[in-house]
Amino acid sequence: MDSSLLMIIVLLGAVMAQDPIREALAAPVAQSWMTVFVAVVLQALPFLVLGVLLSAALAVFVPSSFFARALPRRPGLAVPVAGMAGAVLPGCECASVPVAGALMRRGVAPAAAIAFLLSAPAINPVVLTATAVAFPRHPEMVPARFAASLLVACAMGWLWQRFGRTDWLRPPARVRQAGQSRGAAFWDSVRHDVMHAGGFLVLGAMAAATLKAVVPADWLGTVAGSPLAAVGALAVLAVLLSICSEADAFVAASLTEFSLTAKLAFLVVGPMVDLKLFAMQAGTFGRGFALRFAPATFVLAIAAAVLTGAVLW
Repeated sequence: MDSSLLMIIVLLGAVMAQDPIREALAAPVAQSWMTVFVAVVLQALPFLVLGVLLSAALAVFVPSSFFARALPRRPGLAVPVAGMAGAVLPGCECASVPVAGALMRRGVAPAAAIAFLLSAPAINPVVLTATAVAFPRHPEMVPARFAASLLVACAMGWLWQRFGRTDWLRPPARVRQAGQSRGAAFWDSVRHDVMHAGGFLVLGAMAAATLKAVVPADWLGTVAGSPLAAVGALAVLAVLLSICSEADAFVAASLTEFSLTAKLAFLVVGPMVDLKLFAMQAGTFGRGFALRFAPATFVLAIAAAVLTGAVLW
């Protein structure tokens, strides 16, 4: 069917059903859903766009050789240095995978590249600023997210250095963009990431709004009332929603029934383990790597969030 004809049919159907649609939108549940959805999207969108711009600039204008020269040659020392580099080099999780692949191609130890892969989308300035804005009454959430995420990044790097095997990691293929200027590559990256990350933001906001407006409060209260169940539920939700790290704090903040520790688990797990990241890691480093890497990261992320929460709250 022609797309224009399909659009005409949809518009005619909407006009004919405008009264039921108007009544449905006026219902309290729909009003509550739209309020939460719009609030989450409007709060998160500026940080998402800023993160995409900085990520594209990092990928296009900063040569990969810079990182290889800046890191120590000893892998054990390079791991925390690469992890801390994520605090000053903004980038979402979508950008961290190709950057980590470029680091490995330039001779950076896989353990250090893995630490950067996990830390960059979790502790960069844009993400931490967004977290501070999303949790104005709990400023301790910012250092909690920083500490727990950096701990996981370094631990995974050291674990790979100790137990990782070369046959588990497929060397990433070199990507060539012949004939494309840096400016064109920058804007192509921006357009792709805004559409890609924006779609996941919308899905995340829809899920958060649905939880708030549709799921009975006593159900949420039952899950949120159990510390272990609350942490596990939000950790799994972070994997399924696959929200960009520049926006996930606003979704977490909207889940008011849950404890700060459970929200911290959501914020630590999300930038490190989700559905889109698993697909990207499998495509870049091989399925064998992703099948081992994702479950180990998931368990460590929950443990780090619980440990950090126990210390702070």
